[in-house]
Amino acid sequence: MATIAVIGTLDTKGPEHAYVAELIRQRGHQTLLIDTGSGTPPTVDPDITREEIAAAAGIDLAGIQARQDRGEAVTAMAEASAKVLANFASKSLIQGVISLGGGGGTAISTSAMRALPIGFPKVMVSTLTAGNIAPYVGTKDIVMMPSIVDVSGLNRISRTLLARAAGAICGMVEMEIPTTEDKPLIAASMFGNTTECVNAAKAILENAGYEVLVFAATGTGGRIMESLIESGLITGVLDITTTEWADELVGGVLNAGPHRLEAAGKTGTPAIVTPGCLDMVNFGEPASIPEKFKDRLFYQHNPQVTLMRTTPEECTELGRILAEKVNSYTAPVTVLLPLRAISVISAPGKPFHDAAADEALFTAIKKHLRPGIPVQELDCEINAPEFAEACAQALLSYLSK
Repeated sequence: MATIAVIGTLDTKGPEHAYVAELIRQRGHQTLLIDTGSGTPPTVDPDITREEIAAAAGIDLAGIQARQDRGEAVTAMAEASAKVLANFASKSLIQGVISLGGGGGTAISTSAMRALPIGFPKVMVSTLTAGNIAPYVGTKDIVMMPSIVDVSGLNRISRTLLARAAGAICGMVEMEIPTTEDKPLIAASMFGNTTECVNAAKAILENAGYEVLVFAATGTGGRIMESLIESGLITGVLDITTTEWADELVGGVLNAGPHRLEAAGKTGTPAIVTPGCLDMVNFGEPASIPEKFKDRLFYQHNPQVTLMRTTPEECTELGRILAEKVNSYTAPVTVLLPLRAISVISAPGKPFHDAAADEALFTAIKKHLRPGIPVQELDCEINAPEFAEACAQALLSYLSK
């Protein structure tokens, strides 16, 4: 039997949360009904009141309520809920969490869920799920379920969906995780255009006794990888695909933010870094590309993804950025350069082949790297077996020490 936190704004969505809590108890689990509302009194009796939540985080809820500033109240309760739920989880007082909400409720509850470890069961039934949920999920494994109708009363539709949500959280806490031998973890970054390289290097590292976690370099993937590195769970970093920096610099849709490539430096984690796929900036379908890029070179990767070739000027700046990020690393790091192509489509005879742009990139990297950081230049394409071998062996040489 598990204890599941049922958390939400019980002033506006009390009966809905109580309904979910009752279904969970019928399943044989205990519930902890937590009120994060800040308006009128709760419409059902919580196990933990809003005042207790605020007090635990040192928040003056009465003062906020007196000012009648809803934005301030939502922000404060989001902060307080995150602290309280993280504390409950660390003490094994709860084994899962579920919430139902609109805009404010989703902001509060997902803030609390983001404070919980990866693997901890989290379900958010929200009116916002059909839109951009990235700010709510962040780098955590929050299951976002569409509410379809507003979370406003129990009706034929909402009763069905909320029951399914209750079943989902119960199933998550009931599922036993198979036990396996824990091996040291390596984080690797991959894109479709570097898949062969990463898979080959991954096999070498796994044969050496490591477990390799592969992250898609799609913005969210890069942020999650950085988050896991910062958590201290990662033993080594195989950063073959640093393409997210091209989107960050130029304005593509798959950027991972300005802190990409920093986590290994902060944690002192051994790493190898390559300029994989810095030849491309990602956009959606052609009609979505900003007008200012109309004269650039494009490649239609699929109906939903259009790639734009980076210029020599952009590559010069990307080389400087990559080098300066790596310069902050305190653990051993090697930069590897595949001189013939940094992606499948930048090889000679391919659509993005641009020797001048690649040379600008490589020159900038070598120019700005601080003395003492090894650079391996290989006369091959990034997906060549010898490049994958060099990446894996460079990382293994650090990890064996």
